[in-house]
Amino acid sequence: MIKKKDSLSLPSKQVFMHENQLILGDNLEILKALPSESVDLVYLDPPFFSNRNYEVIWGDAGEIRSFQDRWSGGISHYIDWLKDRVAEMHRILKPTGSLFLHCDWHADAYIRVEILDKLFGIDNFRNKITWKRSDSHNDAKKQMPNICDDIYFYSKSAKYTFHVLYGKHADKTLKEWYQYLEFTDASIRKMTKEENESQAIPLGARRFNTADMSNPSRVYPGGQYNYKGYSYPANGWRFALESMQKLDAENKLFFPKEKTGRIMLKRYLDEQKGTVIGDLWADIDQLRGVHKERIGYPTQKPAALLERIVEMASNEGDIVLDPFVGGGTTVAVADKLKRKWIGIDQSVQAVKVTEMRLKKQQDLFSTGFSLRLHTYDYDTLRYQDAFEFESFIVTQFGGTPNVKQRNDLGIDGKTLENIPIQVKRSDNIGRNVIDNFRSAIERADKRLFDKNLSEGQIVGYLIAFSFGKGAIEEVARLKNASNLLIKLVKVEEIVPISRKPTLDLTFELREKDKKGLQNIQFKAVGQSAVGIEFYSWDFNYDIAKMLFQPEILLDKFGEIQYSFKSGTHHVAVKVVDNNGLEMVKVLIIKL
Repeated sequence: MIKKKDSLSLPSKQVFMHENQLILGDNLEILKALPSESVDLVYLDPPFFSNRNYEVIWGDAGEIRSFQDRWSGGISHYIDWLKDRVAEMHRILKPTGSLFLHCDWHADAYIRVEILDKLFGIDNFRNKITWKRSDSHNDAKKQMPNICDDIYFYSKSAKYTFHVLYGKHADKTLKEWYQYLEFTDASIRKMTKEENESQAIPLGARRFNTADMSNPSRVYPGGQYNYKGYSYPANGWRFALESMQKLDAENKLFFPKEKTGRIMLKRYLDEQKGTVIGDLWADIDQLRGVHKERIGYPTQKPAALLERIVEMASNEGDIVLDPFVGGGTTVAVADKLKRKWIGIDQSVQAVKVTEMRLKKQQDLFSTGFSLRLHTYDYDTLRYQDAFEFESFIVTQFGGTPNVKQRNDLGIDGKTLENIPIQVKRSDNIGRNVIDNFRSAIERADKRLFDKNLSEGQIVGYLIAFSFGKGAIEEVARLKNASNLLIKLVKVEEIVPISRKPTLDLTFELREKDKKGLQNIQFKAVGQSAVGIEFYSWDFNYDIAKMLFQPEILLDKFGEIQYSFKSGTHHVAVKVVDNNGLEMVKVLIIKL
């Protein structure tokens, strides 16, 4: 039995933390399925709050998939939408874990103040990383070009995983400090001006600088000795004679030509770690068409960017989560760096492309992963908000949703070729819908309509849950009479659909136990065409918030005995079928 303080919200499908997983579905629901304090690092690159529509070609067949990051409800709607998800990410992070949130200027201030500071606390803000993602635009007229993204870095607590990373030495450092070359013949000379400017290093040479070896503050008795004819400084050497001899044997001493000079310590460039990487990342270029890693995803991030984050904030074997997996860069990088990972996306195309990308880079030593595709509940889709359903199903179909909710002429989206799409959140569509859709297509773009008609191409797609005899016959008549092609598409042809399981719940009073608590025997019976997976029980169900937090997470048989004190109790049971669909029943018991 799981104690209440450790209880979890039940997933539509269980998420097993011991394996790498690529999951198709709504990340909010999947995040709720993850156990608290189970993930080491979260990187999220959510859709930006901007007015741009992105289109992307997926795969060799030229399929077009687009996603839209405009939020019709304004900034408040966007922040609420994102905050719900980040709250779950905060819950599942381990105390030593961190979150990196990628955004741009459109909403960065709102995200920090309204989401990150409130959920993580201002004291756990670590860095605002500025990534220079592009060069300046020559067409900037009224303001400076926006060429940077922000990545907010927050830890869950004051004690968190962090590794200092080092980059290349700055040009200034090389020119001003590492001015000497040591050749294989041990001759030493100062670099010429041309060599300094070009930073050219002859083959077999090592660049180095020199450092003072005198004791800086007070006389060091053990350092008052002459070495190879060179006098010790006023306060003595900072090294004892034995250490000096060891440095000499390692070729770490620089001897002046004149004995009146001072022996110096040689610091080789190839032994230095480089410059500590700060919060300005201008050394990672955005992906361009010529880059081999580019897969065509419009907001794909460079692997180098994710490598830096993963190496900085996690260890081998840690679990990395990307809830907006997109083109799969995060999980691909995590896999290469020997981290465990979970990737989530609601787009079938994003998940399948990521799957192919992972398989392509795997070898005999790679850790496998599981692919979880989602089955959608008929009732949830059929009766959800109409506009949300239209946007969802058009995107899943591979089109671009129409963001206008008014004066759209009945067109809910378009394909890549601008062929109109209409969505009906209904069953048994009749002939009148076909008549109205045909008129709407022609009004929307008569030139395209006439072109497709003359070429015998599809003029429009009509998506619904099912079609009546009249609609089917009218589509056939239009094709035979005038070669006008309207394609009828069922929702189940786009996304897999199933029905929720049914659930009956009964109980029986048993004898009280020795403490006077009332024992109750519960019996839950679920039915589903695909079979029942398991039951889960919440004996203190929050009926006001409809919050299910099971005390018994996994029950294969549906029969449980539980003891209660006197009073009113809300008992909830959830059944999950083999498609991952679920049903909840609640009993109010007064003792």
